[in-house]
Amino acid sequence: MKRIFDICISFLILTVFSPFGLLLIFAIALESRGGVFFLQERVGQNGRVFKLLKFRSMRLHADKGSQITIGNRDPRITRVGYFIRRFKLDEFPQFINVLKGDMSIVGPRPEVPFYVNMYTPEQRKILTVKPGITDYASLAYFHENEILANAEDPQKVYVEEIMPAKIEINQRYLNQPGLFQDLKIIGLTAKKIVGF
Repeated sequence: MKRIFDICISFLILTVFSPFGLLLIFAIALESRGGVFFLQERVGQNGRVFKLLKFRSMRLHADKGSQITIGNRDPRITRVGYFIRRFKLDEFPQFINVLKGDMSIVGPRPEVPFYVNMYTPEQRKILTVKPGITDYASLAYFHENEILANAEDPQKVYVEEIMPAKIEINQRYLNQPGLFQDLKIIGLTAKKIVGF
């Protein structure tokens, strides 16, 4: 049932969003060199690595630097990038990942291999389910970039504080799965994005 729900909602959102998506594609291409999409290796269900799809919000080859983004002061982010990241519009192409079966709409956010390699055996249990576009941890750390921007050592804060806290939240999600829970998370995410 979750898979059918994922396919139907993703297809609907991609169809409705496509005209605005074309405008974003044009804006991204007009502002800076490089493709309009950003592909990054993430770790999915059972440790399988897949290519996560996003609208590109950074300058070309920006992924060669830090694995984390440091708030609005990160010089790698383009002007269009600031806009699409603020409203989470860079995440919309991930509905294609959902259609492909790499992700679900709701589930623990997929991490890059660099950080997954730091997981303890207990923390790796979150890899037993498909990763998602949104989850309770994403809601709790909706302004994660700003937290990191104010940190003296962003990498240390992420690894020692934010990442473990997000994993703990996701572990609790695993204990209460269900369509009602997913619908609640989707509703809360929509409210966060539009600023209610």
